[in-house]
Amino acid sequence: MAVTLSLIVPCYNEETTLAEIVAHILAVADDTLAVELVIVDDCSTDGSRKVAEELKRKHPEIKLAFHSVNQGKGAALRTGFLEATGDYIGVQDADMEYDPRDYKLLLEPLLADKADVVYGSRYLRPDTRRVLYFWHTWMNKTLTYCSNMFTNLDITDMETCYKLFRRDVIRKIAPKLQENRFGFEPEITAYVAEERCRVYECAIHYNPRSYDEGKKIGWKDGLRALYCIMHYGACNAPLPMQLLLYLFVGGAAALANLICFWIMFGCGMSLAGSIAGSYVAAAIVNYLLCVQLVFRHKARWNTIGEIAAYILTLAVMGGLDFFITRGLIALGGTYVAFNKAVAAKAVASVFGFFGNFFLRRWLVFPMPQKK
Repeated sequence: MAVTLSLIVPCYNEETTLAEIVAHILAVADDTLAVELVIVDDCSTDGSRKVAEELKRKHPEIKLAFHSVNQGKGAALRTGFLEATGDYIGVQDADMEYDPRDYKLLLEPLLADKADVVYGSRYLRPDTRRVLYFWHTWMNKTLTYCSNMFTNLDITDMETCYKLFRRDVIRKIAPKLQENRFGFEPEITAYVAEERCRVYECAIHYNPRSYDEGKKIGWKDGLRALYCIMHYGACNAPLPMQLLLYLFVGGAAALANLICFWIMFGCGMSLAGSIAGSYVAAAIVNYLLCVQLVFRHKARWNTIGEIAAYILTLAVMGGLDFFITRGLIALGGTYVAFNKAVAAKAVASVFGFFGNFFLRRWLVFPMPQKK
């Protein structure tokens, strides 16, 4: 019995290659494999839409979707995932960098029920290849390495276009997706790891095009990808990566705590007021950094339990910060020297850094149980 492979083809100004890549995709079909194409035109400004409509008239296995405003590859893929009906759903760029025949290789672990998701890797292949940009390849491999540290997956090519999913897997993940551009790659990889999918890799052919030939990804997309790796992967990252990320977030908050105390107490504010005020400032810095880097949806406190756990954490660590600072100052006698007070606050901030990390990890954001 034939299975159906649905390929989502995001298209933006690919008039010169769209018909050719569609012909290559349709040629993959045989007696055991039916192919469905979902072409999503992302508000092209050339003749891509006209080409797509002509292809649709010739080939009933093609579906079309159009964006009225250019949104990016990730947005086009979300649209395509909603339209696809195949047993397995994959991604195919509208250029000629990838060979659709490789999808037969990617299907093998899925058909054998060994995998839920298969990535096509450009870096497993030992044979000849076109040589182009060192820094582009270096960026891809570096981002893959960083992604692996957060997902604990041993992938060789996270940024690859070729990703193939069981339909039930991508349908479960798709409603969570938010990235409109190339941030889709680290975002989807983080969710694949979160769902504990069985992941395989397969070597694929790759014929990269130059920027003169229409390549669109750039260094800004690389920075966004790095942000997405942290933003979508932090909550499920292995403990060493959580600690490193919080070293930055918590370290910035601890520094804010100390600086604000130094300013407030140095300007003549009371000791108690300076301790409390600097702690509040540090809590705000911590929260804002977490919203930008750690929390996926810009606001994490969405249940009564989470709000209560967060308030309890703030109360416990605020009390600890206050009493450690006052206690260390009191050890030196009744005279409160400025340098002594700042040193006491610095020690309290260190305790606060570790206390916040462990309370948030085990109380506010407990790690999910393994399936």
